Amino acid sequence: MSVNLSDLKARIEAADVYALAKRTPLELAKGLSAQLGRNVWLKREDLQDVFSFKIRGAANRISNLTDDEKARGVCAASAGNHAQGVAASAAHYGTKAVIFMPITTPPIKVEAVHARGGETRLVGDSYDAACDAALEYARKTGAVFVHPFDEIDVIAGQGTVGKEILEQMPRTPAAIYVCTGGGGLLSGIGTWVKSQSPNIKIIAVEPSGAATFKTSLEAGAPTALNEVDKFADGVAVKMIGSNTFDIASRVADLAITVSNDEICAAVKDVFEATRTVVEPAGALALAGLIAQVRDGTAPDGDCVVTISGANVNFDRIGHIVERAELGAGGEMLFAATIPERPGAFLNFCRALGSRAVTEFNYRFTESDAAHVLVGVKLSTMDERQQVLSDMQAEGIEVSDLSHDRLAKRHLRHMVGGRASADIPEVLYRFEFPERPGALTDFLINLDSRWNISLFHYRNHGSSEGHVLCGFQVPDDNADALHDQLSKIGYPMTLETDNIAYRYFLSG
Repeated sequence: MSVNLSDLKARIEAADVYALAKRTPLELAKGLSAQLGRNVWLKREDLQDVFSFKIRGAANRISNLTDDEKARGVCAASAGNHAQGVAASAAHYGTKAVIFMPITTPPIKVEAVHARGGETRLVGDSYDAACDAALEYARKTGAVFVHPFDEIDVIAGQGTVGKEILEQMPRTPAAIYVCTGGGGLLSGIGTWVKSQSPNIKIIAVEPSGAATFKTSLEAGAPTALNEVDKFADGVAVKMIGSNTFDIASRVADLAITVSNDEICAAVKDVFEATRTVVEPAGALALAGLIAQVRDGTAPDGDCVVTISGANVNFDRIGHIVERAELGAGGEMLFAATIPERPGAFLNFCRALGSRAVTEFNYRFTESDAAHVLVGVKLSTMDERQQVLSDMQAEGIEVSDLSHDRLAKRHLRHMVGGRASADIPEVLYRFEFPERPGALTDFLINLDSRWNISLFHYRNHGSSEGHVLCGFQVPDDNADALHDQLSKIGYPMTLETDNIAYRYFLSG
C-alpha cells in the first residue's frame, strides 16, 4: 500500500524534534555562488550536536513511543550517525538504547554512542550482520527496533529539514539537492517541499558505487545492489526501503550520481566555504550540483544543498585531500614513456613547461625505455588535453590515469621494480573488512602453492581495506588460482591487463 503523502505532511508538521535537534542555519556560500554562477545555499545539518541530520528522525520516532515501548527499550543497527541519534534520543526520553555496530566501526564512533548514553555491541563485518543481530535482539527482548530510514516517524523527522529550508529561504529556490542513501531525508524533504511549492526541483544525489535509488527507479521497484562502495559510508546502503522508495519515486524529480573523486572535491569546497571538514556523504549533494553545473543541466536560480553530516574519521582526511584535486579537475595523473638515455628526462621536463608537478615517480630499468608516473596541477578543465598534446608533440607516449582506480589507490604509492619476465604474474585487487586481524586472516587464507610477487596495502581509515596482490603462476594454473581465491570470500578484481600495471610493474 502506498504511503499517504498528505498524512506524512501532517506528521512532518507535528514532528517533535526540537527538544534534541537544532534549527540549523541556511547559509549563502558567496564564493561557491560566484564560482557556479548561481546562489548556492548550504543547509548546515553538520552543526547538529551529533553532527548529522539523523538526530531528527531518531528523536521523532522515540518521542512517539508508548510508555510500554519505552519500558522495553530500543535497539538499532548503525555504524555511525543513526547510532548517535538513537542513543541521544533514548537518553533524553528515559529509555535504554542498545546499538549493534559492525566490528569495523572506528573507535571514535563507538565512543560517541557511549558518550550519549547508549550501549554498544560489536557484531560481524558489515551493517547487514549488525542489523540481523539487532533484529534478533528485538525479537528476544521485546525492544523496539528503530529503523534508520524506512519508518514513517523517522521520515517525518527528517522532513523537518525541508520545512526549515522553505521558512529560511528569502525566495523560492529553483532546486534542492539531497544526499541519498536509504532515502529517508529525500522522502521527508521532498514530501514537504512538493506540498508547499511543487515547482521546486528535488534532486537526489548518490555515489556512483552506491546508487540504490537510481537503480531501483530504473527497475521500477526497490532493488538490492550486488556491490556497495562504502567510501561515502553515511549513504552506503544496499537497498532503499520500501516506504522510502514509494515516497521518493513520487517526490524526486531526478536521481544523479557522482564519483568518489567528485565527492572529495566537494568536501574541499565545503571546507573553503565554511572552514569545516565534513564527511563524504555530507558533501554529496554539493558534488551533485557541481556536476550538473559542469555539464550544463543545473537549473538557473537559487540552489540549496544539504550538508548532511561531519562524522569523518581524522585518518581519512589525508585520503580525501589526495583525491580532491583529481575530482575537481585541478590535477591529472598520467604515465609517460621516455627513452632510457641521457637528456631524455630533461626533454620530458621541458615538455611539462611551467606546470606545477604534484608528484613524480620513476625508477631505472634495464630496458631501453623508461616509464614515469606524473601528477600535475591544472588551471582549467581543458588543460588536461593540452598536457597530453604537448607530450605527444615531443614524441612522448602518454596515457591519462586520472580515472584509473588501481593507479590512484595503489600505484602512486609503490612505483618501483618490475616482475621478472621469465615468471608469469597474475594481479588481483581485493577488498576486505577493515578490522583488527583482517589483513592477517586474508594472508592466512592464501594458498601457499603460489608465491606472492607483489603486495600493497594502505589503511585509509575506511571500513574496508584494499589490497593489491601479485602471484607467480604458470599459465596453466591461472584458473586454479582464481578458483582458490574465490573461496576466500572477499570481493576481488583481476587487474593483470590494467594499463597502469602494464606500464610500471609487469614483466
